[in-house]
Amino acid sequence: MSSRKMSGQIAPGHPGMSPRWTSSSKSGVGTAVNIQSRLWFTVSHGIINEIYYPNVDRANTRDFGLLVTDGSAFFSEEKRDTEHKIEPLAQGVPGYRLTNTCKQGRYRTIKTIVIDPDREVLLQHIQFEPLQGALKDYRLYALLAPHLNDEGEGNDGWLDDYKGLPMVFAQRDDVALALACSIPFLGRSCGYVGTSDGWSDIHAHKCMTWFYPRAVKGNIALTAEIDLQSDGGAFLLALGFGETPEEAGQRARTTLLETSNSVEQRYIEQWQRVQDSCLDLGQPLQNGFDLYRVSTAVLRTHESKRFPGGMIASLSIPWGAYKGDHDVAGYHVVWPRDLVMAAGGLLAAGDAGSARRTLLYLMSTQDADGHWPQNMWLEGTPYWDGIQMDGTAFVVLLADLLRRAGELETLDPWPMVRAAAEFLVKNGPESEQDRWEENSGYSTYTMAVEIAALLAAADFAEKAKQKGVAEFLRQTADTWNADIDQWTYAKGTELAQQVGVEGYYVRIAPPDVLESGSVLDVKVKIKNQPSGKGVLCASEVVSPDALGLVRYGLRSADDPRMANTAKIIDATLKSEVSTGPIWHRYTMDGYGETADGGPFRHAGIGRGWPLLAGERAHFELARGNSAEAKRLLGVITKQTSPGGLIPEQVWDAADIADRELFNGHPSGSGMPLVWAHAEYVKLARSLKDGRVFDTPPQTVERYQVQKIGASFSIWRFNHKAKRVVAGRSLRLELLAPAIVHWSSDNWKTCTDLKTMDSALGLHYVDLAVNKLAPGSHVDFTFFWPLANKWEGTDWRVEVATIR
Repeated sequence: MSSRKMSGQIAPGHPGMSPRWTSSSKSGVGTAVNIQSRLWFTVSHGIINEIYYPNVDRANTRDFGLLVTDGSAFFSEEKRDTEHKIEPLAQGVPGYRLTNTCKQGRYRTIKTIVIDPDREVLLQHIQFEPLQGALKDYRLYALLAPHLNDEGEGNDGWLDDYKGLPMVFAQRDDVALALACSIPFLGRSCGYVGTSDGWSDIHAHKCMTWFYPRAVKGNIALTAEIDLQSDGGAFLLALGFGETPEEAGQRARTTLLETSNSVEQRYIEQWQRVQDSCLDLGQPLQNGFDLYRVSTAVLRTHESKRFPGGMIASLSIPWGAYKGDHDVAGYHVVWPRDLVMAAGGLLAAGDAGSARRTLLYLMSTQDADGHWPQNMWLEGTPYWDGIQMDGTAFVVLLADLLRRAGELETLDPWPMVRAAAEFLVKNGPESEQDRWEENSGYSTYTMAVEIAALLAAADFAEKAKQKGVAEFLRQTADTWNADIDQWTYAKGTELAQQVGVEGYYVRIAPPDVLESGSVLDVKVKIKNQPSGKGVLCASEVVSPDALGLVRYGLRSADDPRMANTAKIIDATLKSEVSTGPIWHRYTMDGYGETADGGPFRHAGIGRGWPLLAGERAHFELARGNSAEAKRLLGVITKQTSPGGLIPEQVWDAADIADRELFNGHPSGSGMPLVWAHAEYVKLARSLKDGRVFDTPPQTVERYQVQKIGASFSIWRFNHKAKRVVAGRSLRLELLAPAIVHWSSDNWKTCTDLKTMDSALGLHYVDLAVNKLAPGSHVDFTFFWPLANKWEGTDWRVEVATIR
């Protein structure tokens, strides 16, 4: 076969149109349970979209659907010209029955889609039914757009057979595919998209007139005509993948030799065993899907089989129809914080084994300095160069969640936890700048997660008999917690007066707050604004993120500050759509479609996130309003795709039908969003338990029950505080041993103190300034014994009464 693949006439029109991906409006995603079947698929508009092989982060097709003609005048494209219906093959099984009915009432296709559990083959059992006329009146074509190895450019396609069975092949680098059919192909062709492809031919001529044997190094499409009358309109399409064309062809033929019922039954049975191991927390909806079971399947479907425990953020490309080869990876990579959320969702569903796999995966991909990249490829290579501090803190919370559930088994996460805690104490509580938000500063949400992680790490330290480390971590957590209000609680603003509250927590306070002393006096830049400016006072920017202070136990839901903040959030970020309430991420969020419904291209208008409805439901449950939490669970179900997939965002403006944007329903953003499905599962578990599933008990006990405060303020070179709270000591934290030379009377008298080793990469000393009156100040500098030199700069910190 391989010796003949490059022979014959090359299709004209090289290299074809500039390649694009496809709609992110998915109605289904799936994979086999077996790890030897390294294939994933997505469904949208009644057809197959991206297919992933040999890993969940590598797309290989744009789409794979059918064309129908009468041979002379009628032309219909399945994805555009039919009404689509999707049904589960069984509850909680990511295999589907798709029914596509011609909008003109002329035909119907019924497709059963599964993956062969034993090999990398996507199998479609298709029944074509004429609704007008007879089978002989129609011609049917399979149309496949390879985008092998994540690229639409540089693909080769050709016609050949495997062991006498006619197939259509494509290859790029080390990935090949082979399309085979259970009944004869009447014609086959390879062409370049937009110039010599089957769609262009059949749309123009209503039948195949081009039969090109090969197309090389371009954006190609493969076309094959099905012999409709061969078996009463019923047939199987097997799309096999492999490292070589022969491997792909062998797999496709093997699957065809089995009965489709056998393949389908194995696929269903294996997934049913997975679902049987999960708690029963859901119920079927009117469309036949149980969103809880869909969610548990979505979480497992996004897991790698080459790197167990690693899960990508979404099997979709947001606004994919407008994106090309270099835009694919953003959601096809691991985001550690999304991954931890997914693992927590699986643990909430009773699947501790999957959560342990994720923890082990994270232990193996931790960087030497203790953190994880903002996002990374599955083998651990960073994709973006940003750092999200909560991404590191969340991993510690996952380890603690498993520990408290008694599900760590043989895993010992303490070395990983220690390294992560060291990174946090060296670099927190300020959020690092990242490519997603482009803001650094003091975020209520990030600080809540960091503080909870430090207390959890302290428990691990105690178990490891490192009491000094445990005490240092707890003291640091106490100080950060005590300073949250100083940095991020805004009082007396115009917004507070308008809503009728004393104050509220802001989204993020830039580092300038250390100098100004008040979030009222610093500015923050809002990302993705059309003007490119978008600068506001930090006190004007709010976010539902602030409710994380309750979710992670730092504040009671009954705390007046939290009640005030919830009112501000609702007044500025909540709106009603056809499916219920929605919340936006933050003030002037620019990540979303443009005003006219155009795709997000570095600027837009942020839309409502179903995920935030889940987070708000957890807040309502925490303050005893379980009825509202349950209602919001129902709101999320109304905002899903027809197959029960939860989108990243929903459209919150008037319908724009030609852009498929309908009020209260999925926008063109990512779908499914794994984090959103994890939140849904956690909410179902929380409602069953009557309490928030993942709230850490350490923060609740320490800050709500014991009400422990801070005994010192912290100064570091990357956190140069200008003030120390009156009544506190001043802790200086350094990355190397030092002698601190300091004075509280303008250097009239001086004291020298040696730093102590925290055993966490920091050396520290506490200056006893707790007796100094407000308005006083302290001066200090450093001598570095290892380098045998003075720092050469003096620093001053004022003693202040903090509001």
